[in-house]
Amino acid sequence: MSGTSLDGVDAALVCFTCDGHPTFEGSHFLPFSELLQHELLAINTSGNNEIERSALLANQLSKLYAACIDGLLENSRLTASDITAIGCHGQTIRHRPELGYTSQIGNAALLAELTGITVVSDFRSRDIAAGGEGAPLVPAFHLALFADPRVHRVIINLGGISNVTDLPPSNVVTGFDCGPANLLLDEWVHRHTGQRYDKNGAWASTGQLIPELLQSMLQHPFLHQLPPKSTGRDTFNMAWLSSQLISTYAPADVQATLVEFAARCIVDAINQYAKSAKEFYLCGGGAHNTALTSRLQELLGDRKVLLTDELGIAADWVEAAAFAWLARQTLIGAHGNLPAVTGASGGRVLGAIYPA
Repeated sequence: MSGTSLDGVDAALVCFTCDGHPTFEGSHFLPFSELLQHELLAINTSGNNEIERSALLANQLSKLYAACIDGLLENSRLTASDITAIGCHGQTIRHRPELGYTSQIGNAALLAELTGITVVSDFRSRDIAAGGEGAPLVPAFHLALFADPRVHRVIINLGGISNVTDLPPSNVVTGFDCGPANLLLDEWVHRHTGQRYDKNGAWASTGQLIPELLQSMLQHPFLHQLPPKSTGRDTFNMAWLSSQLISTYAPADVQATLVEFAARCIVDAINQYAKSAKEFYLCGGGAHNTALTSRLQELLGDRKVLLTDELGIAADWVEAAAFAWLARQTLIGAHGNLPAVTGASGGRVLGAIYPA
């Protein structure tokens, strides 16, 4: 998995029992170089020679994916022959379901050649073809792994974009994107401090909330759109943020306000669609942002807010593990989407298979 945060590649090793229960066995991470991060960010917007640039980046990514898998296998003392398949999401460079398409780059054929392992990729396009958003896809995995027949839970994924999965014990599972989480926080701190991310939300903690900026951002039409819905850099980006700012705002105050904005996007959605939930479990890189997680706890009151570590998979690895689960669904011919989440006209087998 390499996500909207553009920090690097997460590889998760997942073993499935005959009945499909997943067990997390190991992980490996490789960071993006600053140059690759810059080039991936640039390809999110139209520019000169973008078809060739996208193709070359796809090859570069696949080589990095292969290196990450090699590291995972070495750490786990396994070989390629021990692995059934790689579930590879690829790097999203456009997500426009309202126009009928989504684009994730990554050369799956090259990855199969480099690793000698079957690759399953292109998970989102079939759901979009069936009238869905193509995202989020992880709620199906959350249902398989984290649902409890007695307790109403919500899984909160704090990636570049935040999304929630509502897991009521005796009702339809739903889920949707809430708004930006790490995406704007990381880019703003990098612009002003050179750091890739605001560790523990330390810089944000030095700033003060800008009420008028928060209220302006909370008026974004996406936040008032009914689910199913999904979003990404096409909607929330630095150009949009810049349009909300005035020159007198102190950078640290903007960061503090972005933390509040991220928290409010999530909690406002929970209060509207999952008000009776009793337990909340965080995953994704933003789960380590103390400023953000503390604010979520404050807004959610005395309800339990924990990491998914408590449920068996560390917060950093849930999304990568989800694509292992989705790859298995593809290989056994089982549906990988939840129509109530994505808005597709029905369940669909997702993904394209590139045999070893």
